[in-house]
Formats: sequence, structure tokens, C-alpha cells
Amino acid sequence: MQFGIFSVGDVTPDPTTGRTPTERERIKAMVAIALKAEEVGLDVFATGEHHNPPFVPSSPTTMLGYIAARTERLVLSTSTTLITTNDPVKIAEDFAMLQHLADGRVDLMMGRGNTGPVYPWFGQDIRQGINLAIENYALLHRLWREDVVDWEGKFRSPLQGFTATPRPLDGVPPFVWHGSIRSPEIAEQAAYYGDGFFHNNIFWPADHTKRMIELYRSRYAHYGHGTPEQAIVGLGGQVFMRKNSQDAVREFRPYFDNAPVYGHGPSLEDFTDQTPLTVGSPQQVIEKTLAFRSYAGDYQRQLFLMDHAGLPLKTVLEQLDMLGEEVVPVLREEFAADRPAGVPDAPTHTSLLAAKDTPEVTV
Repeated sequence: MQFGIFSVGDVTPDPTTGRTPTERERIKAMVAIALKAEEVGLDVFATGEHHNPPFVPSSPTTMLGYIAARTERLVLSTSTTLITTNDPVKIAEDFAMLQHLADGRVDLMMGRGNTGPVYPWFGQDIRQGINLAIENYALLHRLWREDVVDWEGKFRSPLQGFTATPRPLDGVPPFVWHGSIRSPEIAEQAAYYGDGFFHNNIFWPADHTKRMIELYRSRYAHYGHGTPEQAIVGLGGQVFMRKNSQDAVREFRPYFDNAPVYGHGPSLEDFTDQTPLTVGSPQQVIEKTLAFRSYAGDYQRQLFLMDHAGLPLKTVLEQLDMLGEEVVPVLREEFAADRPAGVPDAPTHTSLLAAKDTPEVTV
């Protein structure tokens, strides 16, 4: 079971002070958060990809390459790589390069993005979002697995005898998660390729998340990749902690009430009751996170969103200390204790390379 954090990289005013960090401050803060994640024993740091204010992470591989040089163990990932508006050729090259620089500590999460204006900025039509995601990933999948590719599709110029460079490290492409909040077509796509499915799991109620994951698991088995229980599932989550739950609620409330994504809507109490958001003590975070298995089954990756809504860096780093010291050790033990033997771990470069080098046994 992998535990980590993901960032959307928003530049949001702190509602308690009125101060907005500069873009440079926010970028440097994201790096500090990643380094802290490794320090406290987390497994994964993932960054989003955005090309519009008020967000800064427009070049995930640049940031992850910098973090790779300053870490030793952390898996470096994306919480969205825009498969719809990025050229699959450039994705293939950028992430293979990052693989080599990070000694294989790389995977990525494909997503369509949820900002409509971004599509025309990159010459695409949001009405073709699903079709773009399907066609572009089909090409990317081949670019990482075939040394020479001939290809023709609808959304980009044809390729003839093309070789993407560098080739994936050790001949093993980065593992891919397909991220979606609401699109069954993306769950189907993940299942078809035998890739991972990551449900954002921060806005929607449990019954919706359950339906999406059950669809992915059933289709994963349908395509012959294993049993439904062996499908590779990841979940998001949002937490804010203090030793006493009352202190956590009091401190986080102004951030929640003014957050760009959910501020000025449901109350904090209603939102925490209806979604995975947990605001309270470390024990409450443990209990709610463990309860995710009741609708997601045994899964492989849990990422938490902790640096959003204008929270100052000092506060986020305090959150990571609590997560690493008080929450994740208990979650590791509890998840491992009840995990069925046939449920695999999250794929890593090491495990994928070992599987590649293991000869198949025919009976």
C-alpha cells in the first residue's frame, strides 16, 4: 500500500491574512512539501498540471526532475497529465527522460482536465475530450512499447517510422493510472489496458465512487488481466488535522469557506459528512480512511490533498508531520493486516522490471 500526497498547485489568498503568495513562493513551497513527504516516510508525491491562473504547475516534468535530484526514495507522479491537450509524442519523451533521471521512480496519471478554455489554447475541442483521451493514449501506449511506430489517427499528423527517444528505462514504460471523477469511459480505458484507475474521491459521495470502481474492476477482469480484486485502484482524499478535533475545525473553517472549489457552498459539517474530507484529529483521519475499503475494496494507493485553499506552508508542513508520524504508520499496519493474499501491491519500476524478466511458465 502506497501513501502520499498530491497537489493541484493553486495560488490562493490566505483568508485569515489576505496575503496571496507569489508564483515563485508557491512553486518553492510545492518542492518543500515534496521533500517533507520523503522526510516523514511517505511513498509518493504527485503534482497536477494546469495552464491557467490561479495555478502554477504547467510543467510537471520540470518540477519532478528537480525533486528527483533532491530525493532518494519518493515515487514521483502526476495527479493529472493532460492526455487531451498534450501531444502524446511529447509525453512519451518527457516521462521517459524523467524515468532515467529519477532511476525509475516515476509513474503518471492520465486525465482529461476540467478547465474548458485550455482545450482551444492547445488547438483542441473540449467536445472531443473523451475521443482525444482514447486516441492519444492508444498512441502513447505504442510509443513506449514499440521501437518504430507507424500511426495515423484523427487528431494529430501521422507518424512514419518514428522512434520516441529516449526509450523507457530498462525497456519498462512508466506505470500509468487513469484518473477520473465521473467518466465511465476512462474507467473502461484503464481496464482495457490493465492500467491503474485513480478516483479523485474528494468531491463525490461514496456511492458514486463505489460505482466507478466496481465498473473498473469488473471490466479489468473482463479483459483478462486478473480477478476484480487484483485490479489496481488508487484514491484521493482531503484532510486537515490538529490534536483536538475542535481546534482542527476552528482553524480550517475559514479556508474551507473561501476555497475556490468548494467555498460558499455546503457547510463544512455537511461536506465532511457527505464526502471523504476529514477535518479533525489524527484518529478521525485514520478511521475515515480505513472506511474507504467498505466501498473501494482493498486498494493500492492513497493520496491526500493537504496544501490547498491558501493554507500557509508552515501549516502544511505541520500536517505532514502528523500524517507521517501518527496516521500513516497505523494505516500501513491496518491495511496490511486485513489484505487478502491475492491483492497485489502498487506497481513500481522495480516490480515491473522483475515481471518483465521473469520467464512465463506454460502448463
